[in-house]
Amino acid sequence: MDTAVTAKKKWWSGGYSPFNVSYGKLMMWYFLMSDAFTFGALLISYGTIRFMSTSWPDPNEVFRSFPGMGEAHMPLVFVSLMTFILIMSSVTMVLAVHAGHMRDRKAVVKWMAWTIVGGIAFLSCQAWEWTHLFHEGAWWGRNPFSNINGTVASTNFTNFFFTITGFHGLHVTSGVVLNIVILANVLKGTYEERGHYEMIEKVGLYWHFVDLVWVFVFTCFYLL
Repeated sequence: MDTAVTAKKKWWSGGYSPFNVSYGKLMMWYFLMSDAFTFGALLISYGTIRFMSTSWPDPNEVFRSFPGMGEAHMPLVFVSLMTFILIMSSVTMVLAVHAGHMRDRKAVVKWMAWTIVGGIAFLSCQAWEWTHLFHEGAWWGRNPFSNINGTVASTNFTNFFFTITGFHGLHVTSGVVLNIVILANVLKGTYEERGHYEMIEKVGLYWHFVDLVWVFVFTCFYLL
């Protein structure tokens, strides 16, 4: 019996990070976990108000416009484009991380640059959407859209929409700034001198988190 106990394999005996995770990546995971709680609280609050309401604005009517198309009725086409751009930027980030593992500096520069372009494109789309809604009379405390049953809507929809999408947009903006800083370091050869590109992985975790959160935001506001 004693022999069986002592023969058990120990996962960690101290002195080294468990599962070979560096301190920096572990702290990034802790940060993302705490940030997930914040987004979770906001989305749960929205969902509670949404499903306690007898009626709600129709997203097909609220989000029906497309830049340069005038009054064309194109429900959810523009936000689908926004989502595609953000998902593609996540793909380019994966390629940047892979290039970092291969220590291929040129490929890291290329894919990081495309990730930054994707982030800026998404933010530009969101800026247009906010501006368009503002011109239609929507803002915090103002909701010009009727409920789907024709009744007057409360400001809960617009208050939650601008708060949550704005909070997410702030995260995308932070991610773009971080990516630009990391790209500058790659160009200077900082990570070549260190002998690894772990910083690409760390910022990649943050970027993928931002993309994942958008999937939930998209589902809650644009589909339900």
